[in-house]
Amino acid sequence: MKKFLSILCVVVLICGLSCGLSGCEQEKGEFRVGLECAYAPFNWTQQDDSNGAVPIEGGGYAGGYDVEIAKIIAEGLGKELVIVKTAWEGLPQALQSGTIDAIIAGMSPTAERKETIDFTDNYYKSDLVMVVKKGGPYENATSIQDFSGAKITAQLGTFHYTVIEQIEGVDQQTAMDDFTAMRVALESGIIDGYVSERPEGISATSANANFAMVEFEDGFVASDDDVAIAAGIKKGNDELREQINEILAGISEEQRVELMDAAIRNQPSEQN
Repeated sequence: MKKFLSILCVVVLICGLSCGLSGCEQEKGEFRVGLECAYAPFNWTQQDDSNGAVPIEGGGYAGGYDVEIAKIIAEGLGKELVIVKTAWEGLPQALQSGTIDAIIAGMSPTAERKETIDFTDNYYKSDLVMVVKKGGPYENATSIQDFSGAKITAQLGTFHYTVIEQIEGVDQQTAMDDFTAMRVALESGIIDGYVSERPEGISATSANANFAMVEFEDGFVASDDDVAIAAGIKKGNDELREQINEILAGISEEQRVELMDAAIRNQPSEQN
């Protein structure tokens, strides 16, 4: 009898260790989403759960349009949403390593990214703009060529940075890690402007009265995929991609507009 109980204890211990290493049922019930939490109004960090913000793994709360979309997807999957705050450049690696299940971070499904990441159907589409100093020489620009000679940058690892070369004679600056850094650089005069998308431009001008957003009559040339936003999924995970596509199909265009308008209203005045 003692021998039987000893064997049983060993079996239970091994099973327990196995569950501890794999996460077992707890991880199966999670939908882990990576985003940088610093790209308002798509995503941001805040100190409480106001306006439907979700806890970030490790501390703080995440809000924004991406978070609202992630909440809808998680509910449709029947899983608990877990937000994993990840630097922009680290998102693909986090996806490949299994740290996260999806990237929902205002990411465009560019041809280059599609080489290593599968994407869902689009959940947003936007236009490229330039954020500049209000009252400065570029506030009333109507063409990207009006920025010839200007010091312009964009976020590292985005197609925003590659389109800058379409401006003849531009003084292209080193790409920056995130939008917070670009806003600081613009405020201090290190740069004359940065390329962004319309929602972030609205966010920047709402947060800082010294900024202006330039919308172009003669703008950047970009593909439909470049200005679209989709969720990134690990290559070959067709089941999850199809499930998410089905959920996204149930979100009307009217609801998407309402979610973005709410995100713009609710964004923090300053990034944390």
